[in-house]
Amino acid sequence: GKPLPADVDAAYDELWWVKRKMAREGISVLPPTLALRKEAEDALLAAYAAPSERIVRKIITEINDKIRDMMFRPPPGPPLGMKPYDVEDVVRQWRERRAGR
Repeated sequence: GKPLPADVDAAYDELWWVKRKMAREGISVLPPTLALRKEAEDALLAAYAAPSERIVRKIITEINDKIRDMMFRPPPGPPLGMKPYDVEDVVRQWRERRAGR
């Protein structure tokens, strides 16, 4: 037989099949701008935790590219309300956090 699903002990949810299908298909329920805001917050936290300055710059540059793309080509939904991060400012904060350890 097949192994039991990992969520077998979870409380019953009427929309279990919808949630499983969305996860399998990679469908997001957030509008693109809100998803990018969350991704930008996660990228900033990842940059602060990065082991080297090179990786900090790489993480921030990649998220800035996505933010700029959405600023110039706004998708449907709420406005983005963000601007790209200042890479040098993030690197400075990263250095300060590392020195504080």
